[in-house]
Amino acid sequence: MTQRFFSVSLCLCVKHCYTILEMKSILVLISANAEWKAVREFYPEAIYQSGPYGEWFTRSLVARPTGQVKQAVFLHGGWGKIAAAASAEYAIQCFQPELIVNLGTCGGFSGRVERGEILLATETVVYDIIEQMGDAQQALDHYTTHLDLDWLPATLPLPVRRARLVSADRDILPQDITMLRERFDAVACDWESGAIAWVAARHDLRCLILRGVSDLVDEGGGEAYGKLDLFHEQAALILSRLLESLPLWVE
Repeated sequence: MTQRFFSVSLCLCVKHCYTILEMKSILVLISANAEWKAVREFYPEAIYQSGPYGEWFTRSLVARPTGQVKQAVFLHGGWGKIAAAASAEYAIQCFQPELIVNLGTCGGFSGRVERGEILLATETVVYDIIEQMGDAQQALDHYTTHLDLDWLPATLPLPVRRARLVSADRDILPQDITMLRERFDAVACDWESGAIAWVAARHDLRCLILRGVSDLVDEGGGEAYGKLDLFHEQAALILSRLLESLPLWVE
């Protein structure tokens, strides 16, 4: 049943692509459920369609300041590395974008970053790989992605901090913070950016990852741990800000 649903969805998606490909398209991937909820609130008038990984819709963006129209596909890819990689590959095959944008949240290290700060990923690292039979560093290097951002203008649409983002299929463990600081010079972590950047690189596609710090963690714990409402509140604020600035980035 799942395979049939995937095939039918892909066929419907491919049919829609003929319209989208008349203009160069941008793929906007949103991961967490709370982040997608914020997208829905920002675009309440959009016509949402169902796919094998989540909802998606299209929208014309007027790139500023040139006024050039770009067609954007917004897709809820799902949380975690598996969903992020699979949905990114699906959407690339279906919509053939010229640019992948991942907007979302991340958890920051208290004392190294501020809540609400926007991070522009320059490199992504998948840090929860444990290789004990071969070269552990080689395994980490394989899933490390350097993002080419030379195409961005000197003056960016938002105040951002360029940073390495580290990803794992888990929230930040307080006992890992010292290791992540010392080994990766990390200031924040998320669940999906490493997978999305890696898939984009396999297709030689430009990839823009913007993540806002939704909550802070230190060696004593996380301010949002056990307080899901705080994360939802911060996710809504961050996504609204990123979506508002999106037309300024896509030029």
